[in-house]
Amino acid sequence: MTLPEPPAGVPLPPGTPPPPTLDPALTDTPAALALAGSGLRFELRPSGSPRSVEEAAAFQGVPVTSILRTIVVRRAADDYLFVLVPGGRRIAWPRLRSLLGINRMTLPDAEEARAATGYERGTITPFGATHAWPIIADATLRDAGRVVLGGGRRGVTMHVEAADLLAFTGATVADISEPAPDEG
Repeated sequence: MTLPEPPAGVPLPPGTPPPPTLDPALTDTPAALALAGSGLRFELRPSGSPRSVEEAAAFQGVPVTSILRTIVVRRAADDYLFVLVPGGRRIAWPRLRSLLGINRMTLPDAEEARAATGYERGTITPFGATHAWPIIADATLRDAGRVVLGGGRRGVTMHVEAADLLAFTGATVADISEPAPDEG
C-alpha cells in the first residue's frame, strides 16, 4: 500500500520531527486501508510502547494535548459512539449526556468494545471500524493543529491535521471534556 505523501516542496510544520521508518507490514491496518485513496492526508508512524500519555507525546514529538484518545461509549444496547478527547482531558459526562439528550451512558468492557469496533483497546480509531458509529469530538480540537490518534493496530499511530480530521469525519464538535486531574 502506498501512503499519502505531502505535496512536493511543502515542508513539515515547524517543530515536527521527521517521520521515522515504519515497518511496511504495519501499514495494512484496517484504518490505513479504509483511508487509502480517501483524500485525507495522514501519516502513519510507529508508536513505541508508551505507558502514559506523556510518554506517548514525547515519543511522537508532540504536546500531550495533541494525543487523542478514541473512546467508545455505549448509549444503549448495540448503540455506540466514538468520543475524541485530547490528552490531559477527560470526558465531562454531564455535558456529553446533555448534548445527546440522554441520562445514562456507559463504557463497554474490552470484549464489547472490540465487538462494536473491530479494534482492541489501545488501538481504537474511528477509521476502518466494523461499524461507522457517530463521532463526537471535543471543542478543543478546533484549533489543535496536528494530532495523533490510534492507527488501528498496536505499534502504529496516525498523524493528521485536526481540522482535516473533523471535516473528513463530520464529527459533532462540542465542549464535552474537562481537564483531567493530576495523577502525580
